[in-house]
Amino acid sequence: MEYQNVLVEKDGPLGVITLNRPQQLNALSYDLVKDLSLAMQELDQDDDVRVLIVTGGDKVFAAGADIKEMSERGPFDERINERLTYRDRINKTRKPVIAAVSGFALGGGCEVAMSCDIIIASETARFGQPEVNLGIIPGTGGTQRLTHAVGKFRAMEMVLTGEAISAADAERIGLVNRVVPVELLLEEAKAIARKIAAKPPLAVRAGKEAVLKSANLPLDEGLEFERKSFFVLFSSEDKTEGMKAFIEKRKPVFKGK
Repeated sequence: MEYQNVLVEKDGPLGVITLNRPQQLNALSYDLVKDLSLAMQELDQDDDVRVLIVTGGDKVFAAGADIKEMSERGPFDERINERLTYRDRINKTRKPVIAAVSGFALGGGCEVAMSCDIIIASETARFGQPEVNLGIIPGTGGTQRLTHAVGKFRAMEMVLTGEAISAADAERIGLVNRVVPVELLLEEAKAIARKIAAKPPLAVRAGKEAVLKSANLPLDEGLEFERKSFFVLFSSEDKTEGMKAFIEKRKPVFKGK
């Protein structure tokens, strides 16, 4: 598909989506959210792609929602509902998604990053939920994912003050996986993505699903879900290949079956 607000490229088993409204600091307009959602769905359904990377480039990830566009909407505006529908689809990608964040990741931009499974930040990255300054609160997971990631007290401070934090602070409190120089950002994200892409797809998908379940289930239910997934994978060809290759001391060839 052709998209107006994102750039899509494939690099072997990696699908890279770049937010592409540089003059607006990648502000998340309705059209950008729609394009991002559809591009992620397209790559999620592509059998040749095993891991997705979402980035905004070297200068900015996404400075937040398109405030001018949002200011014209009311609480029951159909476009708001459609936007939230597309936004929800971003959260349902089955394949692993890595966010490569440089510059501002504020409001909706921070929420998009937190929707991903791994966050790699450049030294220039800044994360924040400044919605309180506009008389609203985060509306696409900012209060919930942030709390799961960094705990009640850190999240409360960020949401109620609207102040952004540096990449170093984000790494210190557990919001991002690691911080690298700007010029190494995409290279680092791709290096991690290639490590994941080399693993058996069924096990990767099951592992992602089980980790995500842990945020919403009591421990006993989470352990039960994990155990069921564990046993299901014993029926896969990849499990047979992985264990056989280990015994034979050779590199496994996984087929996702």
